[in-house]
Amino acid sequence: MTKTQKIEFVIKTLQKIYPEIPIPLNHKDPYTLLIAVLLSAQCTDVRVNKITPILFSKADNPFDMVKMSQEEIKEIIKPCGLSPMKSKGIYGLSKILIEKYNGQVPQSFEGLEELPSVGHKTASVVMSQAFGVPAFPVDTHIHRLLYRWNLSNGKSVIQTEKDAKRLFPKELWNDLHLQIIWYGREFSPARGWVLENDIITSRIGRKSVLNEYAKTK
Repeated sequence: MTKTQKIEFVIKTLQKIYPEIPIPLNHKDPYTLLIAVLLSAQCTDVRVNKITPILFSKADNPFDMVKMSQEEIKEIIKPCGLSPMKSKGIYGLSKILIEKYNGQVPQSFEGLEELPSVGHKTASVVMSQAFGVPAFPVDTHIHRLLYRWNLSNGKSVIQTEKDAKRLFPKELWNDLHLQIIWYGREFSPARGWVLENDIITSRIGRKSVLNEYAKTK
């Protein structure tokens, strides 16, 4: 199978499995999405979705958020982990949004990545899901799967993102990054992986990965 055929197979398979794509993090606007994505660092989406309603019932916009203290924010988001750093980031970026952007989330990678605790991946999620700008945020699932599928060398998430953008059509990036995340969770996890259930990897997977899997059987 050529690389072009592999790409076509991945796209068709993911579109068949996920014709409608669930949004992992609950939110109502760019600001609440930004906060939810920030909270999701080293935390499951399920847990974030349990904590954000509590936080957003008190402050779902930057103006109300800065009325809270960092300590108050930290106590609410503690179950998400890294609460000292995340609470500082949430308070700091909310203050900047008020002072520099009239309370609005900037619609550019540059503007987002200048905010405290907002890296390229977080900015990419917000740009794609909140503003519809083509982006390919790479999380652990995408990084793992593109390596397993022999579509990237797995050396860094930066390289994986470059490879994904080079290989997949730009108009599909926003859907594909979510479809791959869901696929990774359901069919190709890091642990408890059952190759027979993994349609894509069993068809186009990297030989070294498949051989390593075979040794565990």
